[in-house]
Amino acid sequence: MGLAEIEKEIAEISQLHRAIHTKLDAYVVGNQQLIDFILVALFSEGHVLIEGVPGTAKTTIAKAIALITGCEFTRIQGAIDLQPSDMVGVRIFDQNTRDFSLRKGPVFTNILLADEINRINPKSQSAFIEAMSERQVTIDGITMALPSPFFVIATQNPFEFEGTFPLIEAQRDRFMLNISSGYMNADDELSIIRRASSGHLNWELFSQSLNPILSPRAIEHHIKTIEQITIEDPVLQYIRNLVIATRTHPDIDLGASSRASIALVRGGKAMAALQNRIFVLPDDIKQIAPAVLSHRILLTREAEVEGLTTQLVLDDILNNVEVL
Repeated sequence: MGLAEIEKEIAEISQLHRAIHTKLDAYVVGNQQLIDFILVALFSEGHVLIEGVPGTAKTTIAKAIALITGCEFTRIQGAIDLQPSDMVGVRIFDQNTRDFSLRKGPVFTNILLADEINRINPKSQSAFIEAMSERQVTIDGITMALPSPFFVIATQNPFEFEGTFPLIEAQRDRFMLNISSGYMNADDELSIIRRASSGHLNWELFSQSLNPILSPRAIEHHIKTIEQITIEDPVLQYIRNLVIATRTHPDIDLGASSRASIALVRGGKAMAALQNRIFVLPDDIKQIAPAVLSHRILLTREAEVEGLTTQLVLDDILNNVEVL
């Protein structure tokens, strides 16, 4: 692919980015950064973990993105008694054919919303790991590929502890981005109230207006195009230094894995594409770094006792690691 063709296709991705925001802004108030990060992950073959209080449009945005991208969408509601077969499917014996047939679970889709994932028991959570990392599932010893693209958006409410199971580190590491979704500011809250008062918060009407402007095949093509974006060596070294800093910082007990480095590379390219650039800037990396790193590090016990937070420690790293 020549430079002129890459520039043309990156411009098309940037136009799609603006069009998606325009369509979603008609219903969704605020959450611009959340939408951007979901698109970054989608175009980077990553997955997103959204942590936040209930009622902040997490599920609505996921459903809207599925509709606007023309992707198949399924949802899993987290529950303690959810079994792996409820997600990946099960092989059942057909009396008519005298053979086993596969009853596919909701994981066989393009965009999977795992709502309140921390309410799923650890055994069933582990069923996600193969799907998220290898985009395949194994049922009764038979391995089957998942549709492409395959994109997981998981949500969890960090303020509810009864009946919840913290995600194991291996699974958290499979999420490319961890995003916090909080309450609206005063202006956005007033905007929601006004829309509700005027009848402009009707999901049925809005969803019917969301004609797809993408397709699974187009997404796969854009992913390959974004891979052609350039990252100069100083930016690559900046990525390395950020990740190494998480492993050597005195307040961090467990640093980021190499998956974080890969996520920063891919995410940086996707962020550049959304901004209509064929090269990555350090600011692209700095913008996504908190979402890439926050769920991959563990603070020391001493740091937690002192009242330090992951965000404060990452701010310290981002303020002190310079671009060469």
